[in-house]
Amino acid sequence: MTSTTRPPARVTAYGTLLDQVRAGELGPDPAARRISVAFTTRQAVRHDGRGTGYRNEVLGLRLAEAVGSCAVEPGTLPDSAVEECVGASVARLLEHPMRPVRVAALDAYLMHVTPHTPDNGARPLPLPAGTSLEKSRARARAVTELLDLPPGSTVLVVGVVNSLLEALRTRGLGYVPCDLKGGVTEWDETIVTDALAEAGRCDALLVSGMTLGNGTFEPLREHALRHGKQLVMFAQTGSAVLPRFLGHGVSAVCAEPYPFFWLDGGPGTLHRYLTGGPGDAR
Repeated sequence: MTSTTRPPARVTAYGTLLDQVRAGELGPDPAARRISVAFTTRQAVRHDGRGTGYRNEVLGLRLAEAVGSCAVEPGTLPDSAVEECVGASVARLLEHPMRPVRVAALDAYLMHVTPHTPDNGARPLPLPAGTSLEKSRARARAVTELLDLPPGSTVLVVGVVNSLLEALRTRGLGYVPCDLKGGVTEWDETIVTDALAEAGRCDALLVSGMTLGNGTFEPLREHALRHGKQLVMFAQTGSAVLPRFLGHGVSAVCAEPYPFFWLDGGPGTLHRYLTGGPGDAR
């Protein structure tokens, strides 16, 4: 007898997904699965030839063979949070007072239950070796290819990455850059801070998984669902979480589990998830 492996069941809301995991409906009892390693990854970068740089800080939680991740604003995660995670059950961390801990725990659990494999709906895409800028641009192309838009369309970009903006410019797409930190882009464009206030004038949304960690994902998902817009997620944070929302506001995901492209100059792999409708890159 031949068994057929199906992609994991999809959910209609973030709260629903949490409830299902807590109840053990998607895999083993989370109270019986413990985090063995907790760590933070911090970096500062300015790509050669770029006039601006940025910093990243990511919480990582290891569950068996899986690593779950959630980005945080640099300097905001206390060392005590990392120490509290080691040896704790997933169930306990899903109730942690800090949202990034809850997101990383959820990501680790779902990565453990449904790793990024073709059987689970992932389409692997090799990321070639190269300099930090070369790899950043390669990832940006992989992400922006998931948008099915004609030139002249406008994209709300939540979580500003200059390589993503560059890739959109190359395709003749306009954009509204948005990030909670504000500031300006590499091209001195003003970065807005209120995504929902700008979403109405955009044709599609290109959104960082970091929105899971700061609580802004659900309103953006609901906006895309309500207005029938493409919502493409680029996900280091919550790479195993966001594919669960395909067809329920999310049209495509470019998932990048730890270790991320900016940690190593060698080749890597991205995992793209598609709905088979708008945003299906072929």
